[in-house]
Parts: sequence; structure tokens; C-alpha cells
Amino acid sequence: MKRLFFFFLVFTFTSLNLFAQQGVDTEVAMADQMRADGKIWVVVGVIALIFAGIITYLVRLDSKLTKVEKELNIR
Repeated sequence: MKRLFFFFLVFTFTSLNLFAQQGVDTEVAMADQMRADGKIWVVVGVIALIFAGIITYLVRLDSKLTKVEKELNIR
């Protein structure tokens, strides 16, 4: 019963948040200006670099964990 109440409560607050955005203008002046100046590509590049770094870190971590798991299974 608690779980159902919690789900209902979260769903209610999530839907109320969506109603608050109806009157907002959909155009973002800052994004339009950055796109016009060509700076948006700097933002995209930085985000891509961060994403590539996270992926590289996760792949290296997975290979290290696989190596440790193999060593533990041999013993």
C-alpha cells in the first residue's frame, strides 16, 4: 500500500511540474545567439569530450575488473 501511495505521490508531483511550463516561450535567446556566433560547436565539442572521457574510463575499469575476476577465479 505504501508503495502505491509513493508512486501516486511521485506521479502527481511530476505531472504538476509539466503543467507549470505551458506559458513559457519555447525560444531560447542564449542558444540562438550561440548558434549564430558559432560558439554552439564549442559547447558540443566539450560535451563530446566529457562523454568520450567517461566512456574511456568505464571501458578501462571494466577491463581491470575482468582481469581481477579472472585472477580470483584461478585461485
